[in-house]
Amino acid sequence: MNNMFKNLMIWLVIGMVLMTVFNQFNTRQTTQAPMDYSQFYEEVKSGHIAEVVIEGRNLKAKTTEGKAITSYSPGDIWLISDLLKYGVKVKAKPEEEPSLLMNIFVSWFPMLLLIGVWVFFMRQMQGGGRGGAFSFGKSRARMLDESTNTVTFADVAGCEEAKEEVSELVDFLRDPSKFQKLGGRIPKGVLMVGNPGTGKTLLARAIAGEAKVPFFSISGSDFVEMFVGVGAARVRDMFEQAKKHAPCIVFIDEIDAVGRQRGAGLGGGNDEREQTLNQLLVEMDGFEATAGVIVIAATNRPDVLDPALMRPGRFDRQVVVPLPDIRGREQILLVHMRKVPMAPDVKADIIARGTPGFSGADLSNLVNEAALFAARMNKRLVDMEDFERAKDKVIMGAERRSMVMPEEERR
Repeated sequence: MNNMFKNLMIWLVIGMVLMTVFNQFNTRQTTQAPMDYSQFYEEVKSGHIAEVVIEGRNLKAKTTEGKAITSYSPGDIWLISDLLKYGVKVKAKPEEEPSLLMNIFVSWFPMLLLIGVWVFFMRQMQGGGRGGAFSFGKSRARMLDESTNTVTFADVAGCEEAKEEVSELVDFLRDPSKFQKLGGRIPKGVLMVGNPGTGKTLLARAIAGEAKVPFFSISGSDFVEMFVGVGAARVRDMFEQAKKHAPCIVFIDEIDAVGRQRGAGLGGGNDEREQTLNQLLVEMDGFEATAGVIVIAATNRPDVLDPALMRPGRFDRQVVVPLPDIRGREQILLVHMRKVPMAPDVKADIIARGTPGFSGADLSNLVNEAALFAARMNKRLVDMEDFERAKDKVIMGAERRSMVMPEEERR
């Protein structure tokens, strides 16, 4: 939206400049309103006009007092004789015509304006706005570089085993020669499997943040659109961008949206989703090498993925990101509590014991709800009571005081 507004302002400025130039070249404009011809003729008869310059039908006169006036002649054939009769000095000049540059400008200005408007809207559809009708072949992957991606392993807690498995990727991205000397090959792809909210996306961002490499993020549903061939084109464009920024990480969230087993679509082998999957398979392990590009995907439905996608050489390694145990929940709570002022009575281990089955996202929401409860009560610190109320709300829903029957109704 900001780019569209900026481009619109640029075109408005260009239009204002063109209008200014148009007015500058329009030399026939005068700042003084012309005098009626009848009034001009009366001024001539009264002897107030000393000199008249005739340019076609335009009359430029000067009074005896030195004042300049203009008028327009309707084609009076007796005008010159009347002027001479009353002693007016008469000069004649050819009618002033617009310059060649002005004629060219006037004739081409409408066409140039239409071309400019057309170019403006074409640029908006192609690159200015995401999702434009002519940008369907471009990848929608969002890139985070070292300056924008500040997530590290210190921000990820509760999944120590998963962090250990992916730490090799960080070492490879930092120093690939260490593995290549011994003939080792780093996994081309890592599939993260786990329940929603366990921190799969956060862990992928932490890998890129630790290795200090670009991070491309895209959802599996961003590939397929209503146009035929869009998904395959976006896959090609995404890997072309990734190769330019190698070494880098490409993260595909919810890959089951595009990586489902082939043969189940209504269109058979010509199904658009299957064409996208075929292109993804070729890019990950085809004839062209993708050295330095590591693909990390996340899903909570590994059972529906295509076997060709799961074989070694594409997603070599599966990393299970489970729900955190009691110690993991305590670590996650401590990470989120760093941003919230806590009262001395708040104990993360006690809260962790009372939240079995909570994922990382649930615990983050729990801390946020406790902070909101404390803010509602105008407290300066979040205490244990706020966490208890937040836990009840997350588990059982908001408190419904209207459902409580008063003592009088019970009787």
